[in-house]
Amino acid sequence: MNQKPQKEGDSSLPIESKSKELLQLASRTNASDIHFVPLRNQGMIQLRVDGQLHPIEKVPYVFFERLVSHFKFKAGMDIGEKRRPQDGSMDLDLNGTLLHLRLSTLPTAFHESLVIRLLPQSGPAHFESLALFPHSLKGLHSLLNRSSGLILFSGPTGSGKTTIMYSLLQYLQTKDTINILTLEDPVEKKMDLFLQMEVNEKAGITYGEGFKSLLRHDPDVIMIGEIRDEATAKLVIRAGMTGHLVLSTVHAEDALGCLYRLVEFGLSVQEIEQTLLGIVSQRLLSLTCPYCGTRCEPYCFMRRHDKRMGLYELLSESGLEKGMEWIRGNSDRPDGLRTLNYFMKQGMALGFLPMNTLHRWGVDR
Repeated sequence: MNQKPQKEGDSSLPIESKSKELLQLASRTNASDIHFVPLRNQGMIQLRVDGQLHPIEKVPYVFFERLVSHFKFKAGMDIGEKRRPQDGSMDLDLNGTLLHLRLSTLPTAFHESLVIRLLPQSGPAHFESLALFPHSLKGLHSLLNRSSGLILFSGPTGSGKTTIMYSLLQYLQTKDTINILTLEDPVEKKMDLFLQMEVNEKAGITYGEGFKSLLRHDPDVIMIGEIRDEATAKLVIRAGMTGHLVLSTVHAEDALGCLYRLVEFGLSVQEIEQTLLGIVSQRLLSLTCPYCGTRCEPYCFMRRHDKRMGLYELLSESGLEKGMEWIRGNSDRPDGLRTLNYFMKQGMALGFLPMNTLHRWGVDR
């Protein structure tokens, strides 16, 4: 990837102006994060664009420290505490673009490091428009018409699991008048169409306790940010069995791996079979840029469409039945499924994805 040369930052700008300049640059380049990295005698600022970190500039340490303190103050963090990690958040209107910022500090061997996650608050796109191959999600329509059951999503951090769940909830709410409740850690995007609750362990709101509270609030559809333990898994299964449609995520490499994870959580094959409607496994991948070559240069503004799109593997109906037979030990790992690897090969053959995509993101069988 061609990259702009790293430069020494302009430390003559007032802190307020510099902070706004960085946020505008991050927003303009669709960066997901801003990294403030302390070095021995100076600080480096980086942007994560399309999953890749790009050095932007280096600034004198005194200026770097003031910049970090400025963001901490704005986010309601303790600017005097530099020995312990801290978390904070703030909302920002940047030239009409609403952003929710999540801040995280970390004491390091040199000085304090800061990472700012940028979460645009615009409404999610229709779920089929998120996919490089929209037909891969066609089967979701029939699953969403069910009044009860469980739909699971898996993928690495930052692969868009929350985005597609928001999009599906928006689709459900606009299709019918229903009560949709979410339990998230944290709430990434504040939506008007459904009620959102945030995990707060200091206040006793764990995933398990929060989920029990949601069930008492007469929900039709429930979104749980993540199934983390056996207790939450059993609550989710019970909700799916008693007339609720539940969407949640599980850490697994692919759709079949999700089945193993559910068994590891102590669920019986019978419970899974009675409740699970489908599994979506996904990756968010960089597209080949027609102007820059294999990878798009972060300052390329010629191409205004998305530089990354989702690849989705949907396991449902007959495919899910084959997966359950495999989990029982009655058959070999099922072949002939349209897996993530299948769609990666399709994308590479059509020139949408770089030729190293399968090597980098493929699922080992």
